[in-house]
Amino acid sequence: MLRFPKNFYWGTATSAYQVEGGIKNDWSAAGGKYDAGIACDHYHRFEEDFDLAKQMNNNAHRFSIEWARIEPEEGKFDEKEIEHYREVILALKQRGLEPFVSLWHFALPVWFAKKGGWLNKDAPKYFEKFVEKIVSEYKDLVKFWIILNEPNNIYAAQSFLTGQWPPFARNWFKFRKVSKQLIETHKEVYKLIHEISPDAFVGIAQNHHYFKGILKIVNTIWNEEFLNKTENNQDFIGLNYYSSFSIKGYLKSQGINDMGWGIHPQGIYGALMKLKRYNKPIYIIENGIPDNKDDKRAKFIIEHLKCVYRAIQEGIDVRGYFYWSLLDNFEWSFGFRPRFGLIEIDYNNNLKRIPRPSSKIYAEICKNNGLNT
Repeated sequence: MLRFPKNFYWGTATSAYQVEGGIKNDWSAAGGKYDAGIACDHYHRFEEDFDLAKQMNNNAHRFSIEWARIEPEEGKFDEKEIEHYREVILALKQRGLEPFVSLWHFALPVWFAKKGGWLNKDAPKYFEKFVEKIVSEYKDLVKFWIILNEPNNIYAAQSFLTGQWPPFARNWFKFRKVSKQLIETHKEVYKLIHEISPDAFVGIAQNHHYFKGILKIVNTIWNEEFLNKTENNQDFIGLNYYSSFSIKGYLKSQGINDMGWGIHPQGIYGALMKLKRYNKPIYIIENGIPDNKDDKRAKFIIEHLKCVYRAIQEGIDVRGYFYWSLLDNFEWSFGFRPRFGLIEIDYNNNLKRIPRPSSKIYAEICKNNGLNT
């Protein structure tokens, strides 16, 4: 038996725009394939979904609060939506699920986007006002706060380098400006949260690819820049890991997922070892696979957890694992085609929730706090 540490967090993750439905933000304003529409209607069915998480023996759940819902107009906070997210948090706690709350997961209020979004010189101040409101409201209910999700190497790159996400820019200088703004935003918000809630545990969700061989030179830019500049403003590091890159021959793949990414469990061990030097607790805040047939997901989870266990045995302070995702969801510019969920969403049948066989395997892992060998 590969037993994980006592009080280890086992959970799943979601983000508001990808599952809630009915959100008006910069993505929905772009229309077409960028509009998630009703998504999974998690906004109205969150209790049903949390029951499913509880049935999987989870003891934690990561979700995001949608800035555009809370502050649909500049300076005007929607008390109804603040109460809604309070109900969400309480529903988690009533089921014994520790809430890990993301304050920003890619999407922006339309009014903020019109001001230039993260390009605006006052962007950190706009975001701070939202954070101040949220943390003040929920400080007695929430311990774990994730300020930004994959800020530089995913959001800034996709929105301002490749131009695949709103605002569809392709400009190196804008990419660098936004990257710097997000770093400064994190620093300021970290201090703000601790002023409001001194005992809060505050961190980041940072995407890591594991680069091996000659591609190690990419590691500093892709994985480390943000952490290097904010390491004194992190109580923990949230690791998002999906795949790895190398020159052919360096990393052995265990197959390909539905999006054509190689499956490299050993890369999560490498990523964790890279994070050791920051001397911070680590939560694997996203790790998942698009697998419509559900014939690779259970093995994916097991093999990655074996590598996580190895890292723990070698002294890495890993305190939790959150599978991405609880539900099939809107996968940004890829739409609804990729199926990441432990719970299938039947989009043709009233968004019926159908637990996949892999969810039962994960439930056993969570129940046993580890892997049977």
